[in-house]
Amino acid sequence: MSDADSPGLEEEFAALARISDRAAEAIIDKKEVVVASHVDADGLTSAGIISAALARAGLDRKTLFFRQLDLTALETIADLGSDLVIFTDLGSGMQTEILDMGLSAVVADHHRPQGSGIDLHINPHLVGLDGATHLSGSGSAFLLARALAKATGRSGDNDDLAGLAIVGAVGDLQDMAAGRLIGLNRQILDIGVEAGVLSFGRDLKLFGKQTRPVFKMLEYSSDPYIPGLSGDEDACISFLKEQGIRLRGERWRRWIDMDSGEKARIASALVRRGLRSGLSNRQLERLVGEVYTLLAEPEGTELRDASEYSTLLNATARYGFSGVGLAVCLGDRGPALEDARRLLAEHRQNLVAGLKLVKEEGIVALDHIQYFDAGDRILDTIVGIVAGMSFQTADRRKPILAFAICDDGRLKVSARGTQDLVRAGLNLAEAVSKASEKVGGVGGGHNVAAGATIPPEAKDEFLKIIDGIVGGQLRP
Repeated sequence: MSDADSPGLEEEFAALARISDRAAEAIIDKKEVVVASHVDADGLTSAGIISAALARAGLDRKTLFFRQLDLTALETIADLGSDLVIFTDLGSGMQTEILDMGLSAVVADHHRPQGSGIDLHINPHLVGLDGATHLSGSGSAFLLARALAKATGRSGDNDDLAGLAIVGAVGDLQDMAAGRLIGLNRQILDIGVEAGVLSFGRDLKLFGKQTRPVFKMLEYSSDPYIPGLSGDEDACISFLKEQGIRLRGERWRRWIDMDSGEKARIASALVRRGLRSGLSNRQLERLVGEVYTLLAEPEGTELRDASEYSTLLNATARYGFSGVGLAVCLGDRGPALEDARRLLAEHRQNLVAGLKLVKEEGIVALDHIQYFDAGDRILDTIVGIVAGMSFQTADRRKPILAFAICDDGRLKVSARGTQDLVRAGLNLAEAVSKASEKVGGVGGGHNVAAGATIPPEAKDEFLKIIDGIVGGQLRP
């Protein structure tokens, strides 16, 4: 626990470990366990970690996934009549409702808690840490998995699950603020390195280093957006040729196919281009940072790189195929992985279509926020991703909100900010929670990213309320 990025956090780690120990003791006495988790990469890896740990402890479980934990979801869980429910990557904001439903619960989450009463609650906020950067939902689940191994006399046996915890943290963008994982995420990274399942190092942060041709990796770069290259295949090819880079061997060459000299030439040229194009130092810092490799996975696959792995998982759960993503987390490298790859291809097409829609219809600017309404033209499960990607052409001085119609007719709200806005006082979790509550909805999340569901007819009132809240948060 000596990493310079997480000094003085041994006490917080130990405090959450003690709660995890108590939770594990409660779990191993149960006959029927339900795992309830969220439909994103962090939620899938959280469920995968706990499912693997329960299986190794000889405990049966039933796993359910929810877009959002609300009373309807809790009623579905309660109808199962389980001895215990383990909530992963959700639950912290519904403590009162969980207890009112009469559920015996363990919560392994990282969202800002609301209410109280659940004693077996593993959450970084409870020890004064930030759930957006210091520990993900999968990280909390990993602490519980370690405790389960300890409770069954197998201390250390679940340390290999650190790989999934890091995939979840990266999928939750917990490495974006500092360009690397910090806090308790760092402790988990150390455990994974010690277990031989993880390695890390500085490299380009661009997506697709394992699987995409280099020119495609540059073309699809959205964070940071590279002026003159992002979105322009021909320009990317010309740029690489100018650096003396050979594009083809037996196949199109990927980043992992480049030698160190070629990588250095490309990286240096990208920085120079960014400076000439007016990118700020903070934007350039997002170009190079720490990347995380899963050593047990084959090189050149989506599962080797934590960022690509998390995107693959997002492409399953967000389209209603949580079981496929969970199977991949649990080691299925046959039919489930092939299904996930097919879903990933469709996911990429949907994101491109979503960005095109936003570009064509435009973003509406209010005093302190900006928004677009996708209606039923972008799935509510991916509209938040589209919102975050839209920052490359939107006003980065204001958080962006996106609206989409849910299957049940409610209106989904996804809110995204930037780390610069957070440093200026933005707290979207607080803003979205307060505004949605005032219009008869429910919401929460993190300071930089949050979501809610509200009645469709309350949209204008919601916008007026949250615009005022965000205005009060942001310092000039």
